[in-house]
Amino acid sequence: MAKRTAVIDIGSNSVRMVIFEKTSRFAFHLLHETKSRVRIGEGAYENDGYLNDAAIDRTLKAMDNFLSIADSYHVRKTLCVATSAVRDAPNKKLFLHRIKKELGLNVKVIDGIKESYFGGMACANLLAKTKAMTIDIGGGSTECAYIEDNQVKESLSLNLGTVRLKELYCDHNDISAAQKHIDKIMDRLPLAQSLHVVGIGGTFRALSQAVMQNSNYPLDKLHGFTFSSEDLFMLGEKILKADKKQLKELGIKKERFDVIKPGTLILMKILKHVGCKSLTTSGAGVREGVYLHDLLRNSGDRFPEHFNPSVRYLIDKHTLNKKESNQLSRISKELFDLLYMTLNIEPRFRHELSIAAKLAHIGESLHFYSYHQHSYYLTQTALEYGFTHQQIMLISTLVRFHKRKQPKKSHLETYASLLPDEKTVIALSYILSLANTLTVHRPLNIDFTLSFEENTILVKKLKKPLYLAQEAVKNLDLPKELAVKFV
Repeated sequence: MAKRTAVIDIGSNSVRMVIFEKTSRFAFHLLHETKSRVRIGEGAYENDGYLNDAAIDRTLKAMDNFLSIADSYHVRKTLCVATSAVRDAPNKKLFLHRIKKELGLNVKVIDGIKESYFGGMACANLLAKTKAMTIDIGGGSTECAYIEDNQVKESLSLNLGTVRLKELYCDHNDISAAQKHIDKIMDRLPLAQSLHVVGIGGTFRALSQAVMQNSNYPLDKLHGFTFSSEDLFMLGEKILKADKKQLKELGIKKERFDVIKPGTLILMKILKHVGCKSLTTSGAGVREGVYLHDLLRNSGDRFPEHFNPSVRYLIDKHTLNKKESNQLSRISKELFDLLYMTLNIEPRFRHELSIAAKLAHIGESLHFYSYHQHSYYLTQTALEYGFTHQQIMLISTLVRFHKRKQPKKSHLETYASLLPDEKTVIALSYILSLANTLTVHRPLNIDFTLSFEENTILVKKLKKPLYLAQEAVKNLDLPKELAVKFV
């Protein structure tokens, strides 16, 4: 597969392009993202589905610029898909012919089931493991998929979309007819009950951003943001009654004013229909699904077991000494196994500690001084895929304070809603700090053994004296119930 790949998604409302870069076999990161609100489906739903010439011209101009951007990044592969508005258009062949002739680009028109699968597969791979129904509300259609065990179990597509509903009903201020239309579609294709829903696409992101702002959420990250359906319904009822000024006050961006109400109406109807209790926002959708389908084509559209693309990307891109990173992780886990019962730490936190140890020194790739702060920022922002916000904050907190005696009180208070109890965070921080101290001399191979007797951690040297470690341990703030002895 090419090192840099562009994915273009021609939706009913916007055309978007993302550029991904591989850093190793399955690891990748987002290099660039851009969009243009070309409204390819504008007027189509009132004109028997035909794409109008002005909308086609806008789309081609935007895509021409997209390809220039891709060239500037030396992209070697471009994947382009078109969804609802194009697949429903009687004149789609004319549109596709112009793209091929004028831009030299092949566009794959995907049906609703394939679109649903791509979105669901992206969520199954790039969110923390979950059992849920995904909902992707687009301009012309809404796609749903059921995911479990990192796989898509079922896919389906509904002819419900924000632009479609807007042009047919909302522009005529006929909300009652819009509601009846939604009910009719859902009754024809009943959806299974789902207590948890994963939201994809612009409408859901806009609503999630508003919920996040109104709740003073401490972490500025939409992907993986989880909240209650009650919060969504409270916001949704306000949106349906709001004028433009009120929409702005609720946190809705101007570019979403004309489609946010039909999108909210569709979402609320589906959530009530399936009995949803909680929701998670996905920053990944069809474009990521198209990319992953290409990347993982020889592994059943799934990453290898225990593989995380974000962790591997950070190690590939920012770890100067991979052997040191692995050693620090190994010692941290060994200390955890010796101490977790004494320190009363839940076994499940061993995983987060191990990841924090691997990433503790990535900030050195930017600048040595204050590297732990750089490591913290990189971890908090780029540890994007496969983790809950709680896991991301715990890992990044351990990374940030692995050189201190213990985490700052102000930090623990700011992120209290996302972190374990204070005692647990401090205990984990101590373990990582001790592991970091014991490897301060950067051995080629681990040259000491660890054991635990009578509340004392015994560090036995195998070859060289552990002078630097002995000096550094004196500055650690030991838990009262523990001691460290070098033998």
